Amino acid sequence: MKTAVKTRLVEVVVPVHNEQRALRASIGRLHGYLAGSFPYGFRITIADNASSDDTWQIAQELATCYPEVRAVHLEEKGRGRALRQVWAASEADVVSYMDVDLSTDLDAFLPLVAPLLSGHSDLAIGTRLARTANVVRGPKREFLSRTYNLLLRGVMGAGFSDAQCGFKAARTEIAQALLPAVEDQEWFFDTELLLLAERHGLRIHEVPVDWVDDPDSRVDLVRTAADDLKGMARVARKALSGAANLPVPARVQQARLPKGMARQLPSFVVIGIVSTLSYLLLYSLLRLVAPAYAANAVALFVTAVANTAANRRFTFGVKGSAGAIRHQVEGLIAFLVGLALTTGGLALLPSGAPHWVELVAVIVANGLATLVRFLLLRVWVFNPDRRSAR
Repeated sequence: MKTAVKTRLVEVVVPVHNEQRALRASIGRLHGYLAGSFPYGFRITIADNASSDDTWQIAQELATCYPEVRAVHLEEKGRGRALRQVWAASEADVVSYMDVDLSTDLDAFLPLVAPLLSGHSDLAIGTRLARTANVVRGPKREFLSRTYNLLLRGVMGAGFSDAQCGFKAARTEIAQALLPAVEDQEWFFDTELLLLAERHGLRIHEVPVDWVDDPDSRVDLVRTAADDLKGMARVARKALSGAANLPVPARVQQARLPKGMARQLPSFVVIGIVSTLSYLLLYSLLRLVAPAYAANAVALFVTAVANTAANRRFTFGVKGSAGAIRHQVEGLIAFLVGLALTTGGLALLPSGAPHWVELVAVIVANGLATLVRFLLLRVWVFNPDRRSAR
């Protein structure tokens, strides 16, 4: 029987840093899967970024053992730095990467790259947030992932669902065209790449994946989350200033705020700033006599009641006492969202974290809750159509 000739080439990059424990077994499993069932030519590149254990030696041994495997060494640490170096020099039709723990089921790899090889899409990502995805992971990672991706969609206007899944691919010419504009060298690298691609009007294909969390992961979740927030702020500032030199679609240029929002937003922002400062002051005072969770709940409840009353009068122009109690009861839904987010943020902190770290955590969570609050107040609680119908 004549074997089909594999004429297309897909490069799979596995970035590693001090992964001597998992590297040999993972590359063996990945190579076996691709050699046995992948219908295209492939190359596996182990990108060792500044490992201080035996990772580089094992990578070299694997490159000798398997003809489709090669090893690249970088003197500086950084997943984004490793992907940038390999992808920029690649001659493959499609470049991709996956985490060394192979948490994502490899059966999703062909659906990931097939639309790129056919020319249907420009980039592809695995998503753990689709309804059909099957994901096993702890509550801390689940909370962080969903919060981060919600921020990307709410603040950055991202259309893709899961920026952090370590299972992505791109047509090589597309990746190489975008790389010079990507600044991050570490964990925010792929998020920044996706944001740039979306702003350029490129098509991003999503594949629901089966994903099992690696219990031995050594990623510093708090530091990574902080770095991601800094990256989002930098990309937003760059886009708003025009420094990113990105084309703005006509539909975005012609977009206008919904009716009434231009008047409501400034008032909501001012009230939000006063509420946040009051919350932080009250939280700090209560922390002198109460645990963090209790101080957070009381401070948030008091400021939420005052916030709803102020927005009722000044932002949405509702006067008189009619419906005031109902508005407060409905406004408590926003309070519960804020409580869940700030409590979750506090729960992620290591035991004995200093007070300033607590404040940073609740500020970030409170910022996300503020977005939810404005939407709830505008669309539901103080919706003029709803008020006129009563």
